[in-house]
Amino acid sequence: MSKMITNISDLRLFFHRNDRPIYFISATNFNLAGMDERILHFKHINYIDCYDGRHPNVFVPSRQPHPEFESIEDINNYLLQHKEVIDYIKGRGGKPVAIFLMFDEKTEQLCEELGIELWFPSAELRQRCDNKMETVRIGNKAGVPSVPNVLSKVESYPQLLELCKANKLGTDLVIQTAFGDSGHTTFFISNEEEWKKYADEIVKDPEVKVMKRINCRGGTLEACVTKHGTVVGPLLTEIVGAKELTPYKGGWCGNEVFPGAFTEKARLTARDYAYMFGNQLLKEGYRGYFDLDFLVDQDTEEVYLGELNPRICGASPMTNHAAFAYADVPLFFFHLLEFSGIDFDIDIEDLNRRWKDPKYINNWSQLVMKHIDESVDIVEQAPQTGIYRMDQSGHVSYHRFENRRMAVENEQEAYWLRITGPGDYRYEGADLGILITRGRSMGDDFKLNARAESWIKGIKALYQGKPLGAVQMEEPAPTAGSFKIL
Repeated sequence: MSKMITNISDLRLFFHRNDRPIYFISATNFNLAGMDERILHFKHINYIDCYDGRHPNVFVPSRQPHPEFESIEDINNYLLQHKEVIDYIKGRGGKPVAIFLMFDEKTEQLCEELGIELWFPSAELRQRCDNKMETVRIGNKAGVPSVPNVLSKVESYPQLLELCKANKLGTDLVIQTAFGDSGHTTFFISNEEEWKKYADEIVKDPEVKVMKRINCRGGTLEACVTKHGTVVGPLLTEIVGAKELTPYKGGWCGNEVFPGAFTEKARLTARDYAYMFGNQLLKEGYRGYFDLDFLVDQDTEEVYLGELNPRICGASPMTNHAAFAYADVPLFFFHLLEFSGIDFDIDIEDLNRRWKDPKYINNWSQLVMKHIDESVDIVEQAPQTGIYRMDQSGHVSYHRFENRRMAVENEQEAYWLRITGPGDYRYEGADLGILITRGRSMGDDFKLNARAESWIKGIKALYQGKPLGAVQMEEPAPTAGSFKIL
């Protein structure tokens, strides 16, 4: 198709007839699961086989010796150097395109050597925008407020108190370092004992974000910067620090897409802020998909900017499977369109008006389950990916294999995407898998509801492990706090 794309029908048709091989290269296909059903020649190249070889559009090469992975970038660079991956891409021909969750300068170099186009802003630009201090500065330029804060190097508790006194932040504080998962780099400090617990992590950074602690609920919203404006998705709830799901107090462990989760004022304010922030990102040179975390003050109803993820993220499957994604197109289509080189002139304002209507949002939840115990063992049995059912007594059982989350028909069924399987280590913080259900996983108090707790208990009961002493280990067991892969 060579003509300009001017409407949603043309956009759907363009990707239905896409002739360029597009590869999502990552540890798993979770973040863009289902995109292969909407886009011709879209394939996943993954390190972990969540489907036991049964997904037609997931390619997992055989395991080869490699240095210990320290990041998801390491996994992707390993895949790009794997002979089976190189042969797979070359064998399918065409002008290949790569999409990543995370990548670095080495990834860019490997793609260039292989003749693969990377459809994202540069790693250097993404790294700059990913800095939590830079997020505050970009937000300030865009007119999007952050929780009252100060950005500074902090070297001692007395200095911290002086800093907070001068900026009227009080003594009940939240401190964030520049990079990293919120479960590991967000520290709650209200006295010197808590300071001492985290001081080593804080003082080593040249600059940290010191915030006033507020009574808030977290939300996340994804959007896409295009040359014609910023396309904005729905505001999702965030499940954070649930002890049944994660060992990390501030750790993300799921989302809900639910139109009544926030007041209309908060929902519309967050959308406006995302639009403003995206337009500022364009001025910074950034294009494409991004995610913003928001904090909604429960005492004042003020909406504050939390964090920026300049990429797809863990909320992307929820956004791209919301009702609007089937009524119109997935938000991620606009990212691909922006980098495709195809001319388009779609009315972004009209699209945003339509997508903020609650009827374009349906109720789904995803629970990201980690191993919460301090023990380390080897998994002998694990629940396979597919559809599970829960009976009236709360008992969970496997129903059938499935690779499509939309196959879940009602709230008595759930889709389980297995990450940790037989032969893998189970260690504190290891991602076991993701459970996707229709309906809510939290109550009005925004704590996990009884149904969610039954699903968690039921799925985890299907795991069985063997103590390390009972197996011959060929490599060191992972330690708690290993990097997340989602």
